[in-house]
Amino acid sequence: MIPKTDSISISTIGEKSVESIVDWFVQNKQSFYTLGWSYLSNQQQIEELFYQAIIKVHKELPRFKSQISFETWVTSIFIHTCRELSNDSSLLARVESEQRHELFKALDQLKEYEKDAMVLTYVKGISKEEGAQLLQVSVEKMEELLFSGIQSLRKVLGDGSPYNGCKEYQKDYLDYLERTMDRSRKIELEKHIYHCPDCQNDLATFQDVMLTLLNLTDRMVDLHVPSDFMENVKDRLAEKEKYRQQKNRKRKRKGLVFAGIFAVLIGIEFFTGAFSKSYYTWTEEDQELRAFLKQDLGESLNLEAESNGVKIRIKSAIADDVQTLVFYEIEDKEEDNQYVLDAYDGVFVENDYEILNTTVGPRYYPTDLGSAVNNEEKNVFQGKIGLQPLTSDNGTIKLKISKLHKIMRETSDQSGVVSYVGMESETGDWDFEIPVTKQPSVVYELEGETEVDGIPVRFDKVTLAPTATVLQYGVNIEQSKKRLEVINFNNLKVNNKKLKVDAYGSSYVETTYDENWIPMQTHFEPLFGEKPKEVNVQFESIYFTYDEPRTIELDASDEYPQAFEYAGSTLSIDKVEVGNPTKVVISNHQNRTYEYLNFQVVGEDESRIGSMEMSSEGVIVDKNGVEYNMNDPISYGEIEQPRHFITVLSTELRHTTAGEKVIPKRLEIYGYNAMKYLDDVVKVKLK
Repeated sequence: MIPKTDSISISTIGEKSVESIVDWFVQNKQSFYTLGWSYLSNQQQIEELFYQAIIKVHKELPRFKSQISFETWVTSIFIHTCRELSNDSSLLARVESEQRHELFKALDQLKEYEKDAMVLTYVKGISKEEGAQLLQVSVEKMEELLFSGIQSLRKVLGDGSPYNGCKEYQKDYLDYLERTMDRSRKIELEKHIYHCPDCQNDLATFQDVMLTLLNLTDRMVDLHVPSDFMENVKDRLAEKEKYRQQKNRKRKRKGLVFAGIFAVLIGIEFFTGAFSKSYYTWTEEDQELRAFLKQDLGESLNLEAESNGVKIRIKSAIADDVQTLVFYEIEDKEEDNQYVLDAYDGVFVENDYEILNTTVGPRYYPTDLGSAVNNEEKNVFQGKIGLQPLTSDNGTIKLKISKLHKIMRETSDQSGVVSYVGMESETGDWDFEIPVTKQPSVVYELEGETEVDGIPVRFDKVTLAPTATVLQYGVNIEQSKKRLEVINFNNLKVNNKKLKVDAYGSSYVETTYDENWIPMQTHFEPLFGEKPKEVNVQFESIYFTYDEPRTIELDASDEYPQAFEYAGSTLSIDKVEVGNPTKVVISNHQNRTYEYLNFQVVGEDESRIGSMEMSSEGVIVDKNGVEYNMNDPISYGEIEQPRHFITVLSTELRHTTAGEKVIPKRLEIYGYNAMKYLDDVVKVKLK
């Protein structure tokens, strides 16, 4: 198991805030670093994981309750952040590092709670009781998850034969193998197994999977944490806290033109009673919010709070079964600065467990820097953040804001204005009580199935909610050598109206489902007040993982580079260099047919490789074949369906024994990842 280290007291952490949280993670970095590799695929994601987890622990620290250990509480936040990053299917490609063990990749294919139970128990090394508390399930349910997880893992690892033993004894396998069973029950089980060949086979294979897990965790103790890993995280955190400025200049308000319009509208209200919709049509600058208000899906709130010369106005909140959208305006009353809110950093719902569905993560919305309203004034910004959906029909969200993020704008001669959110921030205290009412959604069952490059895809239902149209579908996973990882849609056409896809709105669905299908969902823009009669889905691209094994023998005494053909591409082994560390470099500059290669380098003594670290170079290619240098400034939003090809993969191998060198023996290729463009349109029937 991964060893636990001494931790800093919670009182010390409370006194020193972020710095002490970072120190705590430094002390515990080995176990959490390994835990991160159980969910994520490369070093950059792991660094992002630690960065986000530290921010969230700091934000949630006032809510920590000492009924559970601090480490268990941090682990729950860490696991949740792992899920968010690993389920981010808006990324065009998932780059698999070869430092990530094959067993971790196998764990990815389990159901979410099965995987969580397995990782917490066999990778993190916590007890079933702690794991049950962390996952908010009973100990009995935790044992069920471990049992079903080991069954599923056995199938994923290649032994798909069923368990044929006696069901009344299967529940005892875990306790028996972990030697926690009481003596009388143990004797009864052993007597039964002695006379039952099926239970003998079951227990043996069950034990094999457990030993595989335990052997992995023993090796993970030596998983190499790069020396500069935590320093990089610290630098990012320090940069966020670096700039604090007082803002002391007042904004000039607009109003003369509106005064005349307002008088006209009052007259309209008096004679027709139609003031509400006309008022919002004329006065609300945010077109998205204006559409909601015109449909009577929310109300104008105008809640205000001011701190350190910066005023925040909550304009409205629109809630439904999908999410809760909060529309805001931030005004710097002293200087010409624009600020935005980040739902993950500096925004805290005090009563979220009482009012919000915390089992799902908040939706991500990119900062709208190009809208006309956000380019009119230099000290005002209008935006929105997504919170979780309400758990009841109405309530009051107690929103606390402690940090704003400053927008930095740069100008490029080549591509015009390049805008981005910088690292400067403004701290303060802005508190709001936001009344919200959940608007109803309508779910329509679908029937229909199509094939996407030979993989069956079925359509299950479409949800029409005020804030989004959600398409739920399933991807078949019965093919073992070809897996459809991501579907990107172009649009959803309902009643001849094209609904734009939300580029950040795809995710897995946590639901009970046929074991041969993975449930997924994609969000599109909302459709107000219509019953669907016809639904058409247009695909844009798909992302596959192919299993195509190949072994290439390596010999450091040979001359390199050496070229070879694989999956339609010409690859080159550019370097095989024995040292501390040993380096193997592979490149793919010609005839590229896939984005990324999944492989590992095996040494003469396979068990003596302590770690593998990967670095890569790549190129962006758009749909028309135009290449973009990744070292140049790139506006990804202006590139038509970009593909990210890895052109150079550098592997560094370190021996488990200090001073010893890894002697590379062979290159084992498992498969590759590839994207394919589509424009198919599928007509889906409503039940």
